Amino acid sequence: MCGFAGYLLSRNGRIKDTSVINEMIELQRHRGPDDSGVLGINFNNLSFSVADPKRVSGFKHPVAAIFGFNRLSIMDLSSNGHQPMISQDSSVALMMNGEIYNAFKFKSHLKKLGYIFKSNTDTEVALHLYSEYGIEGMLNRLNGMYAFAIADLDKAKIFLARDRMGIKPLYLLRDESYLSFSSELKSFSALPNFSFELDRDGIDEFLLFRNLINKTLFKNIINLDPGTYCSIDEAGFCSFNKFYDINNEGKSNFVGKVAYDSMEEILSQSIGRQMMSDVKLGCQLSGGVDSSLVTYYASKKVDEGRLETVSIILDDPKFSEQRFIDEVTSSLKLKAHQFNLSSDYYFEHIDKASWHFEQPLNHPNTIGIYLLSQRAKNHVTVLLSGEGADEALAGYGRFKDMTLHPYFSKMFLSMLKRNRHSLGSFLPMYASSDNRLILSSAFGTPFHAKKLFKDFNWRKALKERKTILHTINEKAPIKRHRKYELLTYLPDLLIRQDKMSMAHSIENRVPFLDNEMVAQSLNTADSELIAKYNSKKEGKKLLKDISSNVFTHCFAYRKKMGFGIPIRSFFESEHFKDRWYAELLPGIKQRGIFNVDYCEKLFNNRSGMSSTALDSLWLMTTFEIWAKQYLN
Repeated sequence: MCGFAGYLLSRNGRIKDTSVINEMIELQRHRGPDDSGVLGINFNNLSFSVADPKRVSGFKHPVAAIFGFNRLSIMDLSSNGHQPMISQDSSVALMMNGEIYNAFKFKSHLKKLGYIFKSNTDTEVALHLYSEYGIEGMLNRLNGMYAFAIADLDKAKIFLARDRMGIKPLYLLRDESYLSFSSELKSFSALPNFSFELDRDGIDEFLLFRNLINKTLFKNIINLDPGTYCSIDEAGFCSFNKFYDINNEGKSNFVGKVAYDSMEEILSQSIGRQMMSDVKLGCQLSGGVDSSLVTYYASKKVDEGRLETVSIILDDPKFSEQRFIDEVTSSLKLKAHQFNLSSDYYFEHIDKASWHFEQPLNHPNTIGIYLLSQRAKNHVTVLLSGEGADEALAGYGRFKDMTLHPYFSKMFLSMLKRNRHSLGSFLPMYASSDNRLILSSAFGTPFHAKKLFKDFNWRKALKERKTILHTINEKAPIKRHRKYELLTYLPDLLIRQDKMSMAHSIENRVPFLDNEMVAQSLNTADSELIAKYNSKKEGKKLLKDISSNVFTHCFAYRKKMGFGIPIRSFFESEHFKDRWYAELLPGIKQRGIFNVDYCEKLFNNRSGMSSTALDSLWLMTTFEIWAKQYLN
């Protein structure tokens, strides 16, 4: 796991020194504190110029583009893993952020083809695969999480690519002066004459869903779509190409023993693949079914007592899953590390977490992951987590809600209550089955969004998600819903995991999103996932059945808690109250985007307000903290 950045100037400009790229990679040093590299790319004389990232270097011949890299050493800790990595014929340079779990199965074949290996890294395998098979040939062979930047002198092109599920970020900035790319947004601030500008067109979607899909709240900056690569010529012209289509998954419908046995086997294999590491590895254990199963299978692949777990616990028993964490670690005889998230820590670190997240902290539990990663660094460098299981295997309550009658269900009553102040606009919107599916993952409501932002338009807020939904060619309703959530809800959670873990130089891996695991999940029939247990409909039932056999029925079939945070009590602290009046409310007023009177009303009613109103207050708080850092 690492980080990189690079840029080329518009209008065929030439880069004369390394001052800008040095600052760009310094701003994301936390992603790779072990080594750095800088490389100039000259398409005119077909050469690379290696520079020292520790000092400003001028180029003998100004270059067309420049790469900068920070390395977190995971595989082959020697200097042989240095990046940017250059091919043996000096025609290709490659930077990779991530891990390729099937890389070494190609090594003997590549050796037979004449490729020479200087390291034991997956990066070098990927470099040789590119040299042999080209960009699509390489990408279609890889099973992993990754973002690539590749410079090919013979083709006079730069390629950028992002993994199938979007586990690793790769931002692209295009304006009149630059075409730049980076693992983190903050690196763009080093570009001369550049400043971040708010893209107000994204506010509608943000207020309703807390995030934008593969876009940012900044003008001219996108996150490259998952499963896509971008081809850039020397003039800076970009073309985008999709190499992975989720519509190609899920052609089968496994049921019964076949579904159970194959799911168990492939999950175990996926976890085994993702345990490759030359540094210490552990598990991020929440106590839920997903992370507990990851921990169980990981523990079976190492000697007893060798696997460690890290967990966040809360004092409030309504939000704590400590007893389930203890049950897992005790039964598997694991060394467990538990860290308490207090309100003092929460507000002491909200600014740092926001700076690393690079967008408003949309999920309150993001700071919990920040704390977990910070403390985990004292024990491990790589963590396995359970992210992705709920989306791929229908774990959220909304999946089973969508199987019920739209007007005779708890979901409808809940949404009716949340939108009771704007029934005239809500009911026509809810009448569409596509709108119902999309709104099932919304956190806000049109009513609160309109109160906060007078120009709010719900059709605009749903537009991007509706476009994505309509690209899904799937008749099975829950499978269609699962694919939609993998494309829309999951990417933001993956970015959260990446940013909070890499803030502390921790690599977070997600076995449920392994290529074969995603394929197996989508080949599992809906009837195996949404099914009755003790006369009650359950989501993610197949995984719960596996969990009940590994642990107990009570463990597997308890009420889903998630990673809840007692945000109401945090908001009632004196620390927050003082900051609200001294800084946050005046900042919201001065910025002039949101209704400051309504924000003040939310704050004054925070002790007894609805969860939706509380969410609105949270978004206003974190938006202002973020805006002060990136827009001021």
